[in-house]
Amino acid sequence: MLDWKSLPRPIVALAPMADMSDLPFCLVCKNEGTPLMFREMVSSEAIVRLNPKTLKMAEFDERERPIVQQIFGSNPDVMAEAARIIYERFKPDAIDINMGCPVYNLVSNFNGAALIKEPERAAEIVRKMKAAVPVPVSVKTRLGWKHDTDCLEFVKVIADAGADLISMHGRTKEQGYSGKANWERVGEARRQVPHIPFLVNGDITSPELAKEAMDISGADGVLIGRGGLGNPWFFKQVEHYLKTGEKLPEPENTERLAVMRKHAVLHADHYGERGLVKLRKHLPWYVKHQPALKHLKEHLVKISTLSDLDNVIKNV
Repeated sequence: MLDWKSLPRPIVALAPMADMSDLPFCLVCKNEGTPLMFREMVSSEAIVRLNPKTLKMAEFDERERPIVQQIFGSNPDVMAEAARIIYERFKPDAIDINMGCPVYNLVSNFNGAALIKEPERAAEIVRKMKAAVPVPVSVKTRLGWKHDTDCLEFVKVIADAGADLISMHGRTKEQGYSGKANWERVGEARRQVPHIPFLVNGDITSPELAKEAMDISGADGVLIGRGGLGNPWFFKQVEHYLKTGEKLPEPENTERLAVMRKHAVLHADHYGERGLVKLRKHLPWYVKHQPALKHLKEHLVKISTLSDLDNVIKNV
């Protein structure tokens, strides 16, 4: 079980990204020194129906610990029951509530960021989930729905309901992922609930930006999403820089390719080799910012087997 208040600072964690923060990627990140990971969200409605595909999404490997499972939903009773099922079956170290996803399919059903507009419902979800499980319950949210000041009251409501930690993305729902993350506003929200551990999220793509986000927001740590894709070394680099002010060297391209292949092997082990098509969205990230490897992208998005990947790598 995680104790957010006593966890060493700064907290550096992988964010829960839909279709990305799954078991194979989390294992790769753990192997490369990531201290803490939030798993991709699962549907509370699907969990209580014991949907096999969704339950598989919530499985994790003991090597991933400490691990936080994120759940989305809008019905407090269903959310509580889903949390109970997940805890009884898988024993994650903490459970996170998605109150920030801006995607239409979620918010149109009052899930994700839509809960910012319904603080009483959000608070009831926190209270009922806290009563259902013996591990910490946290909330990931945004600055607001339309206005970036919505968060200033919202964080107090969910903190009063018992949230053990709050993570905040520095954009509103209407912004989606456009524009620039407003770490100053995250800091204002953080100061509304100084007794609650707080993570800042959004636009953290270098160790220097991680420090800037921390300094501006006053957060206890950083929650890193896209900055870690194809870059599982990043979390260790950020943690080292925040603690020492020194930058760790970038991995050589041979190491990048070796870890990319390891990711593919773990993916095939978990989903079966036919599931490697699903990995195509991960692979281009490994070469995106590497001039000597960028030409591989057009081939990586076509792989279907490990042999296909090996053929791409051996031609570097």
